[in-house]
Amino acid sequence: MNKKEAAKYKDMLILLKARVRGDVEQLTDEALTGHDGASGANSPTHIAELGTDAYEQDFALRFVENDQEVLAEIEAALERIEEGTYGVCESCKEAGRAPSKSQIRKTRLKAIPYARNCIECERKREELSI
Repeated sequence: MNKKEAAKYKDMLILLKARVRGDVEQLTDEALTGHDGASGANSPTHIAELGTDAYEQDFALRFVENDQEVLAEIEAALERIEEGTYGVCESCKEAGRAPSKSQIRKTRLKAIPYARNCIECERKREELSI
């Protein structure tokens, strides 16, 4: 991957990072203070409302956890850009394939700019985890 392409992906990752970080902050705020922004001001009085609120809080916190994992992957991808290894499939590289044979397709990187593996290796990895 040339420097111009790497810069394009770096910009894409930085924008994605900002968006995800904003989502994390908003979801965390909503989970901890409630959807109306008032902490406890309109606390539910019925037991069903308490259950709904707990469910919504848990749901939002799960999204936050997932988004934090995505942020970590974005950071790792930015590091790979700096190292010059961005766009190289980590699994193919570990298997000893030549760098020219272990490139992640650009269509995949456009869809998932923080991808570590090519589609084939990711499928194998997912099959093993099932």
